Amino acid sequence: MMQNWIRFLTLFLGSFLFGQQTTFKFDFGGNRTENGFIPITSTTKFDKKIGYGFMNISGLKSIDNGENALVGDFITSDRPFYFSVVIPEGNYDIKLNLGDSKGISETTVRVENRRLMLSDIKTKKGKIVEKQITVHVKDSIIRNQNGTQIGIVKLKPRETKYLHWDNMLTIEFNDKAPKVCSVIIQPNKTAKTIYLTGDSTVVDAQYEPWASWGQMLPYFFVPNEVVVANYAESGETLKAFEDRHRIDKVWNKIKPGDYLFIQFGHNDQKAGNSTKSGYRKRSKEWILKAKELGATPVFVTSMNRRVFDENNKIVNTLDDFPDAMREIAKEENVYLIDLNAMSKTLFEAMGPEAAKKAFVYYPANSYPNQPTALADDTHFNTYGAYELAKCVVKSIVDQKLPLSQWVSKNYKSFNPNKPDDVEKFHWPESIFMETLKPDGN
Repeated sequence: MMQNWIRFLTLFLGSFLFGQQTTFKFDFGGNRTENGFIPITSTTKFDKKIGYGFMNISGLKSIDNGENALVGDFITSDRPFYFSVVIPEGNYDIKLNLGDSKGISETTVRVENRRLMLSDIKTKKGKIVEKQITVHVKDSIIRNQNGTQIGIVKLKPRETKYLHWDNMLTIEFNDKAPKVCSVIIQPNKTAKTIYLTGDSTVVDAQYEPWASWGQMLPYFFVPNEVVVANYAESGETLKAFEDRHRIDKVWNKIKPGDYLFIQFGHNDQKAGNSTKSGYRKRSKEWILKAKELGATPVFVTSMNRRVFDENNKIVNTLDDFPDAMREIAKEENVYLIDLNAMSKTLFEAMGPEAAKKAFVYYPANSYPNQPTALADDTHFNTYGAYELAKCVVKSIVDQKLPLSQWVSKNYKSFNPNKPDDVEKFHWPESIFMETLKPDGN
């Protein structure tokens, strides 16, 4: 009896202390381990008692080529694999060694709910590359400056399954030949944080084929300098974002030098609200609060739906919400990213039929448990979300927002009149798929 209690206490304390830890060094591969690193093999399944491991170990392979203990071996699989670490909320720099000391590799890295960090990283035979990403990890607890709990975000039932509210960091390794040698995680206390607020067109969507511009945005910023913290959620209005204490969570985390991106309109309009029924008042209150906290508010007008007239021109289905946001931005002297105007240009350049390639339009049985066709004129697939993210970055660059100095080389240039070729868009699908439409319309 006493031995069992001691064992339980030891496991509990080990898990508790690991959960408070913020710096980790993991050596992926075989049984040889670099000094100071935690060994990770193909059988290291996630266990909360130890605080780390793979979500699923089926199909994982440990390959050891000899040579250097750290990069001479690696973990790989012929399907996406997910590595999770129990870790306190915050911003983290993650250094990854990718490649094969005796072969080639091709790896795409996403985190949490399919948040794009690295795309199609290829290494030649015998080459290892070190890449860095910066990630925001969050939980639903609202804390004061002393770390004491003062509230909680009211999550929707579907959010309890999300990978970004689960008190841990999850990294997705994907692509044709993902090969991971090591993972080093360290806190980042200095990165400028872009807090995203909005609805299903901004949220980090967990399931294929749905996606939003918010989860593509991190790909276009320099790691270590900027991190994206996406607090958007499907179906939310400006008022609901307050009622569920989502914005309270942001207010208790945002710091001087950070940014607050605000995009609402789709659901406000759908709910029968008008721009005069609290929308303007709340918008101005958010601007004032952000400025008081030393952060920079940025308005983003809601993008258009795929609704065309007989002349193949986009029809406004958002009432006066985009205009109201433009007016408030001018009145309050805040930055405005006019995604509404850019999306009109983008979709009209595509045309009514080709634009379906940017939205969730798929024949029946394209995804598991999908007996009927998907035809959604509001929500985007990964290609559409990527194109809209490039519109957002283009506006940041064109307006010379201070953020523009940290736009990465992943952004070359973009013209909404000339959309990227959908056939050349690279997105190896995740294993999480669901045809249930997100909240909102």
